[in-house]
Formats: sequence, C-alpha cells, structure tokens
Amino acid sequence: MTDSKYFTTTKKGEIFELKAELNSDKKEKKKEAVKKVIASMTVGKDVSALFPDVVNCMQTDNLELKKLVYLYLMNYAKSQPDMAIMAVNTFVKDCEDPNPLIRALAVRTMGCIRVDKITEYLCEPLRKCLKDEDPYVRKTAAVCVAKLHDINAQLVEDQGFLDTLKDLISDSNPMVVANAVAALSEIAESHPNSNLLDLNPQTINKLLTALNECTEWGQIFILDCLANYTPRDDRESQSICERVTPRLSHANSAVVLSAVKVLMKFMEMLPKDLDYYGTLLKKLAPPLVTLLSAEPELQYVALRNINLIVQKRPEILKHEMKVFFVKYNDPIYVKLEKLDIMIRLASQANIAQVLAELKEYATEVDVDFVRKAVRAIGRCAIKVEQSAERCVSTLLDLIQTKVNYVVQEAIVVIKDIFRKYPNKYESVIATLCENLDSLDEPEARAAMIWIVGEYAERIDNADELLESFLEGFHDESTQVQLQLLTAIVKLFLKKPTETQELVQQVLSLATQDSDNPDLRDRGYIYWRLLSTDPVAAKEVVLAEKPLISEETDLIEPTLLEELICHIGTLASVYHKPPSAFVEGSRGVQHRRIPPRAGSVESAESPDVGQSGSSEAPPAVIPSQGDLLGDLLNLDLAPPTSTVPSVQPSMQMGAMDLLGGGLDSLLGGDIGGSPSMGAGLGAAPTVMPAALGGAPAVGGGLGDLFDLGGGVGMPTGFYVVPKTMWLPAMKAKGLEISGTFARRGGIIQMDMSLTNKAMSVMTDFAIQFNRNSFGMAPAGPLQVLTPLSPNQTIDVSLPLSTNGPVMKMEPLNNLQVAVKNNIDVFYFSCQFPLSLLFVEDGKMERQVFLATWKDIPNDNEAQFQIKDVHLNSDAASNKLQGSNIFTIAKRTVEGQDMLYQSIKLTNSIWVLAEMRVQTGNPNYTLSIKCRAPEVCQFVYQCYEMVLKN
Repeated sequence: MTDSKYFTTTKKGEIFELKAELNSDKKEKKKEAVKKVIASMTVGKDVSALFPDVVNCMQTDNLELKKLVYLYLMNYAKSQPDMAIMAVNTFVKDCEDPNPLIRALAVRTMGCIRVDKITEYLCEPLRKCLKDEDPYVRKTAAVCVAKLHDINAQLVEDQGFLDTLKDLISDSNPMVVANAVAALSEIAESHPNSNLLDLNPQTINKLLTALNECTEWGQIFILDCLANYTPRDDRESQSICERVTPRLSHANSAVVLSAVKVLMKFMEMLPKDLDYYGTLLKKLAPPLVTLLSAEPELQYVALRNINLIVQKRPEILKHEMKVFFVKYNDPIYVKLEKLDIMIRLASQANIAQVLAELKEYATEVDVDFVRKAVRAIGRCAIKVEQSAERCVSTLLDLIQTKVNYVVQEAIVVIKDIFRKYPNKYESVIATLCENLDSLDEPEARAAMIWIVGEYAERIDNADELLESFLEGFHDESTQVQLQLLTAIVKLFLKKPTETQELVQQVLSLATQDSDNPDLRDRGYIYWRLLSTDPVAAKEVVLAEKPLISEETDLIEPTLLEELICHIGTLASVYHKPPSAFVEGSRGVQHRRIPPRAGSVESAESPDVGQSGSSEAPPAVIPSQGDLLGDLLNLDLAPPTSTVPSVQPSMQMGAMDLLGGGLDSLLGGDIGGSPSMGAGLGAAPTVMPAALGGAPAVGGGLGDLFDLGGGVGMPTGFYVVPKTMWLPAMKAKGLEISGTFARRGGIIQMDMSLTNKAMSVMTDFAIQFNRNSFGMAPAGPLQVLTPLSPNQTIDVSLPLSTNGPVMKMEPLNNLQVAVKNNIDVFYFSCQFPLSLLFVEDGKMERQVFLATWKDIPNDNEAQFQIKDVHLNSDAASNKLQGSNIFTIAKRTVEGQDMLYQSIKLTNSIWVLAEMRVQTGNPNYTLSIKCRAPEVCQFVYQCYEMVLKN
C-alpha cells in the first residue's frame, strides 16, 4: 500500500494516539507514527505539541526515520526554539556518525534550522564537516555555510568559515568545487563590495577543470562565476572560450545559456580579425537554434535571450532566418517574439523571403499577430531601403482587403515610411484617403491627419478632409486633437486664403473650449506665432523634419551590455536590469562587458567616476509636441533684461521649440520678470487679417510660478459639523454623533456620546472594519467616567492609517462597531477624503510637470464647482489649510489657472488644475490621478472646503 493512506485520516483525539505510538518500543510502529505526524503537518494541521516525542525518535540507526524527524524539526524549530535545543546533542553526534549520508543529513538540517540559539552549537560540527574525508559531506557543508551566513553573517566571518570555503575551490572533487562557488557567489551577492571570489588565473583554471566533471547545476554555478571574471588579455580570453565551448552541446538549456553568456562576454576581448573569432560565431548559432525545438515556455525564454544576442551580434544568426518563421501552432507570445527577431535579422539578402512570410501572416486570424505583422512590414521598409518599394506595394495590397484593423495598421506604418523616404511614395496618398471613413482607432486617425497636413499641397480637398475630423473635435482622443491642430496650422500656412475660418475654428476649440492643458498650450503657441510673425511660424511649423531612425526599439547600449551579462536569468526575459525588479537589502551589482583591447570605446569612454557630471540628476525633458513642458519651464531661467528680436531668417530646428529658441520666437522676456507682460502677454491691438481678428491671448502665459501675489497665510483644516451616526432607538439608548478632523498631522474622530437610556453605561470600546485606506483606532476609546442617563460626553479618538485594507463602496465608507456594558452596536459613516491629505503634499515643479504628462489622459476627470465667491488667491489660501497645495499660478485672458498637488496617506498623488474666471462664481476643476476612482471624492473635498 502507498503512503497516501497517511493523508486520509481525520480521527478525533489523534494527537493523543500519536503520542502513544511515538513512545512505542517497536521500531516499525514509531516509523508509522512519525509518517502520520509528517502527513498531518503537510496538510496544515498543528502537531507542534508532539515536539518532545518526535525529538526522542532521533536516536535511531534507521536513515528513513531520521530523515522524517529532521523534516519535522526544520518545520517546527522556529516556533519551539527552546525545545529545539534538545536536539542539538543528537546533531553533534550525527555529525560524527560513520555513515557519510547521516553526517551530511545532520549538517544540512542544522543549516535549515533558522534559530539563533542553535547557530552557535552548529559551528564545531560544521567545521569538522567542511574538512570531512567524504566529498558528499564537504559539498553539503559548503552550502550550509551560505545558509548560516544568511542567519548570522558576523558569526561566519569570526569563525573563519569563509576562508575554509575559499580553500574548497581547490578541492579534488568537482561537486565540492561547484558548491563552494555557489555558496561564495550567494554570500558575495549580499555583500557586493567584499572581494570574496578573488578570481585569478589559477582559480579560473581549477574551475574550468571542475567544469567538465560536475553535475549540470554545478556547471551553471561555475559558468556564472566565470562570467564575472575579466581576463587579462585576449589570449587568456581565447583560452577560456575554448574550454567553455563544449558546454554549448549540453542537453540542459540552462547550461547552454550560461555558456553563451560567458562566450558573449569574452568575445568582446577578442580581435575581430582573429580566425578563432569567426569560428566562435559559427559555433554559437547551432545551440541557440536547438533551443527553439523545446516546449513553448522554454522557446519563449530562449527567444527573449536571442533577441538580446541579435541586437549585440546579429552576425551570429544572420543565416538562420528560417528557424524564426512562425509555425501555425505556436502560442501567441512565441509568435510575437519570433516576429521581432525576424525584423532584427532582416537584410537585403533575405528581405524577399521575409516579406513573403509577413504577407502570409497578415492574413491570419489572430488580430494581435496580424497587427504586429503589418507593422513589421513597415519596419522592414524603413530598415532595408532596397525593399521599401516592395513593402509599400505589399501594404497597398493589404489595404485593398478592406479588413478594418489591417487598413489602420497599414496607414500607421505608411506614415513612418513617408518620414523615412520623403517625396518618394506620395502617389499612394489617394488610396489612403479613400479609407478615411473606416478609421476609428486614435493612432490610425492621428497618422492619417498627419499625412493630410504634411502633404496638404498635393491633396485638393485637404481642407474638407480635416474639417470632417473637426466636427467631433471634443470626442477625439488627445493624440488626435493635437495632430489635428498641427495639421490645420500647416494647411493654413500652405493655403492661407482658403483656410482662415478653419484655423480660427481649431484655435478657438483648442484654447477656449478645451480643458486639456497640453492642447491649450500648443494652441496658444501657434496663435501667438501666427499673430506676431507668420514668417517665423512657417519656418518652425514647416521646418524640414529629421529622417526617422531604422530601429527605434533597440535597447540602449549600456543597458544591453548589462543584460548580456545576465543572459539565462530573469533580467534577460524581462529585458530590465535586476535592480528594476529585485527588492530588498541585497546589493545589485551593475555588470558591464569588458571593452575590447585597444578599441576606440575603451579610449573614448572614461570611467564614470572621472567626471562629476555623470552624477547630476537627469533633467525632465518635455517631449516636443507637448508644450505644457515648455510653458511650465518658462520662468525657471534667471530674469533677462533685454528683449531679443525675432530674426525671420533664423533656422528654427525642431528642438528650438524646447530650448532657448522659444523666448526669441515669442519675442518676449521669458524669465518671469515684471516685463514679461509686455513681451508675451500683451496681444497686438490689431490682429492680422489672416486670422480674422481672433481674440488675443490676454494676460499671456504670465509668470507661472509667481505665487507671491497676495497669498496670505493658509487657514486651518475645515471641520464638517457633527452629524448623527447612531440614533438612540437603534442602540438601546446610546446616541452617537460625530465628525472627523485633522490636527497637527493626526486624524481625529470627534464624537459626542449621549445616554438616553435609564441605566449607566460603562466599558466602552471601538473597532473598525477593514476599509479602503486602512483607517483604524490608534488607541482605546477614552471614556474615563461612567455615562449616566441623559449625560453627554465628548471624546476624541486618534486614528492611524496602518490598519488592514479592503476596498469599500463608496471608497470613503467606514464601518464601526462600538461596545459597552449593554451590547455591541454597528453603524457606518463617511469621512471626507481631505482627512487623508498629508502635510508634505507639495510637489516639486518639474516633478509635477513630468507626472502630469506621465498619467494617461483617460485618468483625467473634470468637474464644475458652482457658486464660489472667492478670488484665486483666497481660494488657494483656503485650500492650503486642507493640505491642497498650489504649485503654480498663471493668468490667461483674465482667467487664473491654479496647478495643485495633493498626497494621500497611502502615497497616492493627485494633481489638479483649477480655472478661476474673475467675476464668474463657477470654477472648472480638472483632476488627474493614477487611481482615477479617488477623483470624485477629491472634487467633493474641494467643494466642501471652498463653499464653507
């Protein structure tokens, strides 16, 4: 009968029976009892009460029984440390047993018992086992040192175990060497600066000798250790590569990837004209191809690693394109990864083959795969110039299929082809325009609008096409709105007489009717440009665009080097450095490939430590086409006194919109000095006829961060009047009314307890249910005197936000239980979210700007706050009392824009823009947050604070 019988018993009084059986004189009965105990432990029953009885069974020669007892000990030693000490004598005895299996078992178990009291008793037996005559015991003891180091690092260093471990690298047994390397690597990871693995040519030689004879996992440890070594010269590098190369034919894919990692790293040091270099490249291809015949999950890991290898050295797999062709039964994740590698390997030699394959994929049934295939055709056109014409005709064939998502993807990639090869394939525009009505995805609509705006002079009805998009302007996504605004301005600059009304209409929609700051600011920039200097506008908007690069999704070179050093690990699957996803105290080492001897790289890239500039924090660079960035950065420069004049002839490059060109472009003082209103804010009294006298930008962009104007000291936190939470009729005479307040950074629950019963109430206590923000009482409910009939007591209960969390409906709902000597009563109340607004919620300006852009526009919510009779300064002042901080203020056409930030106790940031029009009691509030569900409650706080 199998051991499954031990898992089927559910008898009562079982512990008592087991106790008797464990103390039985019969060995068989004892073994049966221990098996039952282990079975109970495995299914989650608490059998810790049997600890002393199980420990008594340790004194046995039976290896199976000993293993079971040790298993029990490992599980319960932490909860019963005092009892576990009873077992120490047996451990010490077992470490001197004549049977090496028992010696190894004892030392392994002692390493797994993570109890401080026992570790000191472990040192002597461990020292003996590290020098044991049997290699099995030594290899087990080596791993035990790493475990002990994790429990008590200081003890390991004091006892000299690390030196013994280093000596084991010279051991005659390859498995002992592998385990010693594994243990030292593990310890070195938690102490990145300790030079534990002092690798030198002699040590490397020993490791390479052991490599041929140890188990597959031992080989992986040794190869990973070799990958951290930097050879002295190319001869040593070649020697190591020659001895590692046989591992490429190993059956275990992990060994193959570890060997590839070592070779990829050391190849860097070999001269490219060396014969061996070419041989090595040829040897690397077959093992990588073999990995693709494994099961899909392993294929995916292999493909992610191959993706990195191909970016570093495409020549390795340049003749292996066919193995990356997609099979009909490949899972989608494998298909997409193969597609990516196909594009990376595409070249003039194989492009015909690749295109035929991609065209086939574009008729598949899997929508995601088809989209990626269509996009891949476009990427091939951009990468291999000779194939561009064939790619364009393939895309046109696909557009003729009239399959909606195929058409949309094709239009997106054709836009990129136009960017790469201007004035070459514009003859296809007519075909694209025929499919205008079928476009419903933002990216495709934006691409089509870009094409119409860019080539407006070649399209007779460009104004009608753009006007058709304009009809539903406010329903479009931000991406489409921004593109439409730019396209119509381009059209106006190319055909000014026919499109005056159209440009006026789009500028009005973008600046006056839109709540999106990015769109508004771009609209104002265009308006200002067109109204002050149409010549400069033409040079900026219609400037020659740089050609797009071939591979836009390549991993940045330094990151790629680091990832190559992590081939075969999670980092190579995520394509992220370990520091991006490994948390905790362990130091993550940044690894780099050694530069090739005598390479330009090694001469031109000095050590980071040499220049201080490398440590400067990265600046937030706003993307072009997102002019909120430019506007928020305007007053960060020191005030200038001279007003630069606009040079109509100056070449405005694309980057001028972002840099110093903006101030000369706007002909104003951008420094935030008092003269700014004259330079930028004051519109010309007479608008050029071309714009039909459209309203000027009143007040300009102003000194954005000049918050000094009339802002007084903030008022205190607004406290809502108490409301009835628990009526007396529902709580046997106890009536509770209350409110919430925030005082000095502490949340308080203010309650009035009234006794409307005939008897005295005592023994009050309070408890909260789990809630959205983890609110919980920070102390007991202090009702110090008995509550007599008809008496009312006011109590204030401090709250913390460290309690258990569970999402409530609504989000600010709080379920409370109050107990007294009569009964337990339940009620629920809702707290204002402003209770959770913390005092350090004022964001840095640059961070605000970067965060605003980073939060998706779908997360933005807009609200109207009606009947507020306060000016912007008074409103800002009042809101600050509730920890709603104004970061910036600017005035546009008599309308004050307040940019504000809020931080909640759970570190969620909320960003807001409030628009206050002088004389208008209605405010417009736009709120952005990564957790959009809080927006409604933040709006309620604004309304509550401003109206009271």
